[in-house]
Amino acid sequence: MKQLVLVLFVCSCMACASPKVLDVSTAPDANFSQYKTFAFYELTAMGDTITEGFNERVGYLKKAIASEMTQRQFKQVSQQADLLINIGIAIKLEVLTRQTSWAQDGMMRYMGQRNYKWQSEEIETGRYRKGAITLHIVDAAKNHMLWTATLKGALPDDSTKVVSAAAKGINTLFKQFPVPIAQQQ
Repeated sequence: MKQLVLVLFVCSCMACASPKVLDVSTAPDANFSQYKTFAFYELTAMGDTITEGFNERVGYLKKAIASEMTQRQFKQVSQQADLLINIGIAIKLEVLTRQTSWAQDGMMRYMGQRNYKWQSEEIETGRYRKGAITLHIVDAAKNHMLWTATLKGALPDDSTKVVSAAAKGINTLFKQFPVPIAQQQ
């Protein structure tokens, strides 16, 4: 029982844990002051695990990214953008397990027939999804990558928390962006 409580506690901590930024890289010749506009590359989803809400959730990411870029004085346009933003998404279902033990799972009060066999095995205790988002910000004219970063973390199961989780994750990612938020005048 203690192991199950510990596993559930770890799962809840992981779900509440803030995402982690990995692999941030800025091109040595990147000068973001020369760029004024941005747009998104067309997103192509592949795989047999694409959910029905995938496009909606990508929309949440795009909205959060657009908000961060706008705060840095970049303007979103539909054509002829100075910068193009590519979003890469990878999601994996993780299964939490625990090992059964004779002390917790094996002792039976009634054994019935005496020709039984007990052995320790892995049993599932929970499931969660973890994901990674990679952003590439590219000079549209030169097709040259200027900045890239990856964010990893657990995804919320509660659909009401998806929008806030997307905004929080993208905000965490953009704290590493070389252009600071513009000061209000």
